[in-house]
Amino acid sequence: QVQLVDSGGGLVQAGGSLRLSCAASGLFGRSAVGWFRQAPGKEREFVTAISWSGGSIYDADSVRGRFTISRDNAKNTVYLQMNSLKPEDTAVYYCAARYGDVSRERSGYDYWGQGTQVTVSS
Repeated sequence: QVQLVDSGGGLVQAGGSLRLSCAASGLFGRSAVGWFRQAPGKEREFVTAISWSGGSIYDADSVRGRFTISRDNAKNTVYLQMNSLKPEDTAVYYCAARYGDVSRERSGYDYWGQGTQVTVSS
């Protein structure tokens, strides 16, 4: 069975950086992985996603140029490097995986991590 463990969240000041990790087990074959986030009182929203090969990457407009997704398939791990963090980036961040093509939709993902809290102070 597939398990995803996301980690790396914390408290940072505006303008700072964090790197999130998503460690997968039981995930074989050509999978796509995405990151979503959910702030209090808000719907879970798409952040970024990457194809199995790394050749296709989708970014939300709100994070483009600041966040970078990458993956190391040999380590079964996907990363989210977050730079120039803003208070509005504060949310619980979730990684998600699916077999097949990269997707921007929550419904497109079958497996989810438990989430890691990112808090950006002013």
